[in-house]
Amino acid sequence: MTSYQAWRVTQQDDGSFKGSEQTLDTDDLPHKDDSNGVLIRVSHSSLNYKDALSASGNKGVTRKFPHTPGIDAVGTTVQDNTPVLITGYNLGMNTDGGYGEYIRVPPGWIATQPFAQPRVAMIYGTAGLTAGLCVQKLLQMGADPSQGPVAVTGATGAVGSVAVELLSKLGFDVVAISGKAGAQKDALLHLGAKQVVGRDALDTTKKPMLKPLFANAVDTVGGSPLAELLKQIQPGGSVACCGLVAGMGLETTVLPFILRGVNLLGVDSVEIPLAQKQAVWEKLAGEWACPKTEASAVDIGRHQLDDYLKAFLKGESSGKKIVLDHSLTEGATSDAKSNL
Repeated sequence: MTSYQAWRVTQQDDGSFKGSEQTLDTDDLPHKDDSNGVLIRVSHSSLNYKDALSASGNKGVTRKFPHTPGIDAVGTTVQDNTPVLITGYNLGMNTDGGYGEYIRVPPGWIATQPFAQPRVAMIYGTAGLTAGLCVQKLLQMGADPSQGPVAVTGATGAVGSVAVELLSKLGFDVVAISGKAGAQKDALLHLGAKQVVGRDALDTTKKPMLKPLFANAVDTVGGSPLAELLKQIQPGGSVACCGLVAGMGLETTVLPFILRGVNLLGVDSVEIPLAQKQAVWEKLAGEWACPKTEASAVDIGRHQLDDYLKAFLKGESSGKKIVLDHSLTEGATSDAKSNL
């Protein structure tokens, strides 16, 4: 039995939801009666849109409250102090997550932590893993810089910004597409984008096909922008799709697929086999490292979570990688500074 601190969300009498720091006990963590449950001491977590939804009481993400969000976690096993990394599966959704100093999870969720520092793992987190998986799928389909420019939609977001830097690092000419193209143009160019355009580049049109401008693309938004993007992909090109912020629906025709042989590639970063996650983590810790993304990260403590999660829901994060450091307490300072 070990007491620990966690940022926990509780439903109030008026039906609203409120997060606060609470003292909990490891005996109350899930999988206690599971002989394979692994108790992990968490050093860092990260902030994701799913975490913000869970913190707001969204029952589509988290069914039961009180609950500790945090879909990402890095730390060490209590039993033998092995460095580990956990993202996805049910962590932080319906299993108490990384916003607590301890978690207990099945061994099948646990990857080996390959980064030199645990904090760096959480700079990438689920968003960085998703970006890496998108790029990997494009490469597996034969994407090559010589084929032409690659588009990234939602380029200022957590996934899109990593995709921009990673694709640029691999030699691709990246066209960053964003609704914040004006305010964030310099930031996107700094990450390596060759061109930055507004979301009006993907305004809805009635034409079933458009001029093929992009060899390949990473789409993080879904909806009508994805439908318009498919019309602009060169013959044989691919679009790796991983998001739905612009909508779950996809109104398109078969023409991009049967006249140009365009490939629409779905990317899941949550439930895929652990070995696939591990392979991308190894690359992000090595040849795929994105130093500009790493340098821009913001470190916060649990006492700051409420403000930052609300900013996520308002769309004010602008791709900043925000790392929760459990060692930072109220009154302590971090070298990283926020622009919120």
